[in-house]
Parts: sequence; structure tokens; C-alpha cells
Amino acid sequence: MTAARETRQAPTRATLDKAADENFPVAPFFLPRAWRDDLMALYGYARLVDDIGDGDLAPGGADARRLGVAPDAAGDPLALLDAFEADLRRVFDPARTPRHPLLRALRPTVRRRSLTPGPFLGLIAANRQDQLVRRYETWDDLVAYCELSANTVGRTVLEITGTTSPERIRRSDAVCTALQIVEHLQDVAEDLARDRVYLPAEDLDRFRVTESDLAAPTANASVRALIAYEAQRARDLLDEGTALVGSVHGRLRLLLAGFVGGGRAALAAIAAAGHDVLPGPPKAAKAHVLRETGVVLRRARREG
Repeated sequence: MTAARETRQAPTRATLDKAADENFPVAPFFLPRAWRDDLMALYGYARLVDDIGDGDLAPGGADARRLGVAPDAAGDPLALLDAFEADLRRVFDPARTPRHPLLRALRPTVRRRSLTPGPFLGLIAANRQDQLVRRYETWDDLVAYCELSANTVGRTVLEITGTTSPERIRRSDAVCTALQIVEHLQDVAEDLARDRVYLPAEDLDRFRVTESDLAAPTANASVRALIAYEAQRARDLLDEGTALVGSVHGRLRLLLAGFVGGGRAALAAIAAAGHDVLPGPPKAAKAHVLRETGVVLRRARREG
């Protein structure tokens, strides 16, 4: 591979490499190759659109250039999201070719699995919302955001694996909302630095927590109590969704157990930190993720 080609591919690799930092396994080795390819294509899409919304694109402006965004707008997330949506629509148009390599990689998955644009557009809508909505008044408001930002991805996983049903969608939504809430809990300090708070305002009031408290180096007792409360809500959602694992079989059961187990392990890491998430995101070791995945599998066998 030439140095020039390596330079062109570096931002794409950097995006896909972030899969190793997620709370759950994205496309583990034990899955069929076709599933792994499709899940990584989905991950590349989801990670890139989130990076656009969070301002976390690789330095140098390569992604903006690929999307045809003028240099003077390369730092504008809304302009980038508009260009990204236009490129996404090329994925679903056989007469056109997407500009961005991660969207070109998505096209075979879309065709192979007969996917529709709706869930992909939902994730773009969530990232547009991030540019305009910085606070959430109620838990229901936050859950509605998760419907766009996380649940759409889970539903697409079901489509890719050919296991969609109304009950599985309901359970998947519970798991995906829980995983999104867990990520918000881990990233309280990072989100606040971006002027975003994903803790419901009604809950901040209930626990007498101010945004100044969230900006402190370490959490006081009120913040810890608030985080524990939201963590329990996420745990309840994971428990509600665990029946999804028992409703499928084989390697797919292992994959979905990994999603739930990863969420459980992340919540355990938050608890082990005394629910003090302000110094940095509490992360679970891979060994703990594996143990929690085993717990989920045993429960699924008992209840299946």
C-alpha cells in the first residue's frame, strides 16, 4: 500500500478502530463473516455520524472534503450533517455513488439486507438535535432522544440478522435505550464541556444538583445519588430487554448477550467508582464484560 493511500484511509480506519472502546462487542469473531462485515459497516456509519455531531472528526478535514463541504464550513456540524445526509441518500440510489468510503462500504449491506433509509436518517436527526437541544426536561424527553440515537441502530441489527419481530423490537429498544443512558452517565463531564446535559432537569431538581456540581472535579453526595438513581433506571431497562437474548439462538444469542453484558459491566464499573463519574468515564475490564455476558446467557437459558 502506498503512503498516499494509507493517508487517505487513515481517517476511515480511525473511525472503525473506535469499536474497541465501546461498552459492548460490535462484531465479534464468532459471528459469520457476512454478519461481521455488515455490523462493521453499520458501526462505521453510526460512529461517523456521531463524530460529526460531537465535533470528533479526525483532524485535517478529510471527512469534510469527502462529503464535498467547503473548507469554511468544515467546522459546522449542521453543514456536515446536511452533506452526510445527501451522501447517505446516494447509498439508496443505484444510479449514484456515495462520496464517503464508509458510506460506500454501507451500500452492499443495504442491498444485501434490503434496508430502508428510515433508521439511518433517524440517527442523523438525533445528531442534528444535539446541535439544537442542550438540556432535557424529563426522563420521557431523554427516552425520546434515545429512540432516534440508539434504538434505530438496534433495530437495524435485527434487520441485518433477519430476526425482526414486534416483541424483539420492543426488547431491543429497552436494551439500546439503556446502553445510551449508560454512555451518558459515563460521559457527564465530557458532555458538560460541550454544553450538553443528558440528565433530566427534573431529576437534577429532585436531587438538588446544579450544573456547577457537575462541573466539579469529583462528585458530591447529591451527584452520586443522582447517578445511582439513573443507573438503576438503565439497569431496569437492561433487565426488561434481557428476554431478547433468550428469544434467539446460536451465535446471535452470544452477540446480544454481549450487548446486555457490556451494559451491565459498565454499570458495575460506575458503581465501583462510588457513582463518581466526574473524574472520567468508569470503564469495565474485558474480563468483567465476559463474566456479565455469562450471567446474561445463564439467565436466558433459564427463562427461555
